[in-house]
Amino acid sequence: MDPVVNPFAPGAGSRPPALAGRDELLEAASIALRRIQAGRHAKSMMLLGLRGVGKTVLLARIGELAESLGYLTAVIEAPEERRLARLLVPKLRRILYRISGREKARVLGNQALGALRNFASAFKVSHAEFEVGVTPEPGLAASGDLETDLTDLLVAIGEAARAADQPAAILIDEVQYLTDEDLRALIVALHRISQRALPILLFGAGLPQLAALSGEAKSYSERLFDFPGVGPLDENATRGAIRVPIEEAGAEIDDDALLEIAERTEGYPYFLQEWGAHSWNVAPRSPVTREDVVSASGKATAALDASFFRVRFDRLTPREQDYLRAMAELGPGPHRSGEVAARLGIAVTSAGPLRTGLIRKGMIWGPSHGETAFTVPMFDRYMFRAMPEWRPPGGIAT
Repeated sequence: MDPVVNPFAPGAGSRPPALAGRDELLEAASIALRRIQAGRHAKSMMLLGLRGVGKTVLLARIGELAESLGYLTAVIEAPEERRLARLLVPKLRRILYRISGREKARVLGNQALGALRNFASAFKVSHAEFEVGVTPEPGLAASGDLETDLTDLLVAIGEAARAADQPAAILIDEVQYLTDEDLRALIVALHRISQRALPILLFGAGLPQLAALSGEAKSYSERLFDFPGVGPLDENATRGAIRVPIEEAGAEIDDDALLEIAERTEGYPYFLQEWGAHSWNVAPRSPVTREDVVSASGKATAALDASFFRVRFDRLTPREQDYLRAMAELGPGPHRSGEVAARLGIAVTSAGPLRTGLIRKGMIWGPSHGETAFTVPMFDRYMFRAMPEWRPPGGIAT
């Protein structure tokens, strides 16, 4: 069929044509936003899930919901080795210029801008973009202690936002990459915001270990956040994610074809988009059949290998690749860490630094103590394709 009108959108963070199976989560976010807007208490939210389940897409949709309700938003991605202060300053500056432009919030808005300038100076973030008229606010957010200064800064922003009747939402993707210090400071600041009932909400997204990381950072984090799990779509949502876009594009798909796509993708949204896109392109005419899906599967798998999987594989050292290949030998997981070390032919103590490094890179996580699982769905199968002739290396150095 005509690839120009192909309705599917494979790609990291790309909005799917049908956001199926997420209504309950989006409604919970909408309720939290509306409660804060009405001056009531609501928890911030951390979306937890493996790669490819659509967390980034959901975070973007929550941002759109917030803006439609009149929120000012700061959208941030937390890449590895970037500190939170550097990420926050330009985004919060934009919010504060909007707030300080309102007559009834001008004084508090300018005070918050002064605090932001102090904060930027304290953490060596370039503040050349601040207008000449922005003067430091004496003593506010200027101590150089991140917990203290970020709390002072967000409280100042929250008070200005309340004066302006303009709530704010901070949206952070890949939260698991924040340093322990940054995550702890963010939680402390949000705790103070909650205590003072200020109109700021945080929506974050990250890998499943984020809940444990938050708890380790501050024990009261579970009282500040809801941690909804974002998983693969159920059978009905999987069918809707494929059928609805095809029908809206004026074509049809057989039930057997839907079943084949569901089985091959296991309901993971990223994979659904790849299979949907390639099945459409392969099909000579409507309806898309099971034979079309089978024919397209090689192309869909190759596309995932070249982008979704390979970009992660290439970030690994040879020793880390060996560790994941050993995991793949044991199946999709989760696996005991000792089993992986045994498959590698090395001691558990020698495998420990490799495991730690892979967790830091977001490739694996620990569902429970002593267990290891892939954060990327179907990565075990990819490792067989990427390293088909692998043999346990034995005493590899760490």
